[in-house]
Amino acid sequence: MAQDMRAAGWARSLPISSGVKTARDWTRSHLVALGWERTAPDLVDSIVLAVSELVTNAHIHAHTTAQLILTRDEECLHVTVHDASAQLPEQRHAGDEAAGGRGLFLVDALAHEVAARRCPRGKDVTACFEPPPASAPPDGCSEG
Repeated sequence: MAQDMRAAGWARSLPISSGVKTARDWTRSHLVALGWERTAPDLVDSIVLAVSELVTNAHIHAHTTAQLILTRDEECLHVTVHDASAQLPEQRHAGDEAAGGRGLFLVDALAHEVAARRCPRGKDVTACFEPPPASAPPDGCSEG
């Protein structure tokens, strides 16, 4: 018998004029709704920082609106940012004095997996974050 796949998703278009703060606030509100801010605040901060970096890259390097898509399945919260440039991102080796150039390095360090792929109208960059473990019942209690 096949297992039922449970998934949920949200999407938001972020024009360059909307600013990255809108992306961070929107993402945080969905993570709060999942209860993650209470159970895994460091994970929430990591996800929000990754969103900030990915949307910034779409706006600065692709010069286009960013499509931010959050999808959650049983294994992962997938944070995908789509933009209209087909050029795949490359990690740069920024010097100590450089003001930028560390975004993908940071996302790679925060996420469990990161992938970029071309698609018909640009590219998607997706970072996977494993959800926090389900809270265990107190000692001496069993779930029924």
